[in-house]
Formats: sequence, C-alpha cells, structure tokens
Amino acid sequence: MAALTVTAVPIAGGISLSDNLVAAAAGGDTAPTGPGRVLAVKNADASSHTVTLATPGTVNGLTVQDATVTVPAGKVSLIPLARVFAGASGRAALTYDAVTSLSVGVFELGT
Repeated sequence: MAALTVTAVPIAGGISLSDNLVAAAAGGDTAPTGPGRVLAVKNADASSHTVTLATPGTVNGLTVQDATVTVPAGKVSLIPLARVFAGASGRAALTYDAVTSLSVGVFELGT
C-alpha cells in the first residue's frame, strides 16, 4: 500500500495532470483527505475499473457504506477526498478492482 502525497495546484497557474500521476498500487493506496483535495484516476485500459474508498466511521450508530466510483475506459475521473473517508490515520484507504493501466494522484486546488 503506497502513501500518496498531495500536489498543490496554484491559483496563479495550472500544472500537468499527467506528470503528477503514479501507478496505482496492487494492494491499494492511502491518501490525505480534506477540503479542496481530489483523487485523480486515469484509466488507460480498454475496460472500466472501480475505485473503492473505505468509510471507516458511523453516523448516528449506522455504518456508512464505502464509496465506489467507476472510471470509464480511456478516461480520467476526479474523486473528492472528503473527511468522511479519513481513517484513524487521517488518510483515506483506496482499493482498485485492478491496477493494470491505472494511474493516480492527489491534488489540492487553489493553493
């Protein structure tokens, strides 16, 4: 499991998304959560893939279901890294149905 780091996207200019992505780890990844942070997932495969974000907490005693996002073939998806996904470490736990051709990165907007 790899610990993804945040890439700041400055207000005064953009950055290259492609240059700031890394291969998704077979055992999953962790990512910092918080306002303005997103997970970018690039799927270069010919079929769609699913990213699962664990939700470790409960609300009023009820378990919150894990979030799943399908990334279509050949597309890039942005997934908000809301604090609801923060585990005991303060990081989101991410898993993938397959990692072949998946690249990921964490970005913080407007810094």
